[in-house]
Amino acid sequence: MKPGKVKIFFFFIFLQFINSNLYSETKMKDEKFAEIYILDKVSSKTSNIIVKVGKEVIFQNLIINILKCRNSKFDDDPEVTAYMQVRDLKNKDKDKVFIFNDWTFSSSPSIRPFDHPVYDIWLNKCYS
Repeated sequence: MKPGKVKIFFFFIFLQFINSNLYSETKMKDEKFAEIYILDKVSSKTSNIIVKVGKEVIFQNLIINILKCRNSKFDDDPEVTAYMQVRDLKNKDKDKVFIFNDWTFSSSPSIRPFDHPVYDIWLNKCYS
């Protein structure tokens, strides 16, 4: 190889190394468990439930499934996000399978609110 091509080759290797390191710092880490709070609006009782990611949990009339749970790598203010699916056992409407099927955020639950007449669900944390 010619000296100019060797410099260009090492320059591209260096850029790839920097790019992979920058990406790894901001990458979200998948966790194995999610902790959620459930408020029963009728009785005003709050329950703390730990859900294993990928396993369905039955709480009262709800079936809750957390498909992904992630923590960001930021040290000053970590963001906890989870992809959650919730079904209501009393809902007999065949057209609506899930009453909630979306990402939820612990710092801002109002971005994607869980809307149910009896229950409120908030994501608290994710951990392994």
